[in-house]
Amino acid sequence: MQGDNSEMRRRSPRAFRLDDPAVAALKPGEESSAVRDARIVVEEEDAPFDEPEVAAGSRLRRRTPWGAWLVSALGGLALLGLGLGLDRLIRDLFAAYPALGWFAAALALLAVLAFLAIILRETAGILRERRIEALRARSEKAMLAKDDRAALDVVAALSALYAGRPETARARTLLAGMTEEIVDASDRLAVAERELLVPLDRQARRIVANAAKQVSLVTAVSPRAIVDVGFVLYACMRLVRRIAFIYGGRPGFFGFLRLSGNVLSHLAVTGGMAVGDGLIQQVMGLGLAARVSARLGEGVLNGLLTARVGLAAIAVCRPMPFVAAEEPRLQDVAAGLFDRAGEPLA
Repeated sequence: MQGDNSEMRRRSPRAFRLDDPAVAALKPGEESSAVRDARIVVEEEDAPFDEPEVAAGSRLRRRTPWGAWLVSALGGLALLGLGLGLDRLIRDLFAAYPALGWFAAALALLAVLAFLAIILRETAGILRERRIEALRARSEKAMLAKDDRAALDVVAALSALYAGRPETARARTLLAGMTEEIVDASDRLAVAERELLVPLDRQARRIVANAAKQVSLVTAVSPRAIVDVGFVLYACMRLVRRIAFIYGGRPGFFGFLRLSGNVLSHLAVTGGMAVGDGLIQQVMGLGLAARVSARLGEGVLNGLLTARVGLAAIAVCRPMPFVAAEEPRLQDVAAGLFDRAGEPLA
């Protein structure tokens, strides 16, 4: 019993300092005279679960991109087949009618030049979209970090983005003349936003409101549901492209697909057709179900959807987040829909 008490006292928790010379560390299986002479011995145990993350990740096998290889191989075969077909056609025309052969060769050269021009345009559009996205990320970082130097670089990049627009000449001159007058990052970004982006915001809001009214009117009088769906899709695509042009983007086909994906992602993150409480009360107060037809109600809902897409496009295409300016709301751009819906039909 006395031996058990001494064993319990030896294993009871104790407090000590690691820099105490009387403390020694003993690894499993290790014996040393210096360790045995120490008054306190700390046994280090192996942690079987503390493995390096790199070693754990190195065991993960990456899947072979067979789908990408298949698309690349089929695309290469299609290009080879097209090239061989054109070569055979031109050779046959040269053999039969040399004049037609030269004409076909000129058409082929024109097609190649047009193809290269399309590639350059698509590449420039995508790079311009990425430039705007990078500028928005830099402005957010400068605003959060309160870095005046970073904010100054953002303002310079923003002025360079709109350097080709004559209507921004006065704003760009004003921003260039106050580089040393403002030292706060938030104030500098707010001035740049007010001078350069607020006029563009007004244009974008007006375009969104007009598109929403147009969609509401057309879908309210259209005879078929397929016409409604087609016109809403067309109006939304046209709206996204126009907003991108307003804020400096010039998307081509693939750039537009990429931009549309960003807009859909923003809609998914922000809740899609989420409507504020004030707007819901406004719709309910109008008594659409009792005072107007069901087709007009569908037109209003389609107009709301178009307005929501336009607001998401503004948030995605704008090269800066809303710092001092008020972010547009659904009530602002879609207020005319409810005014028209509340009027009694003649």
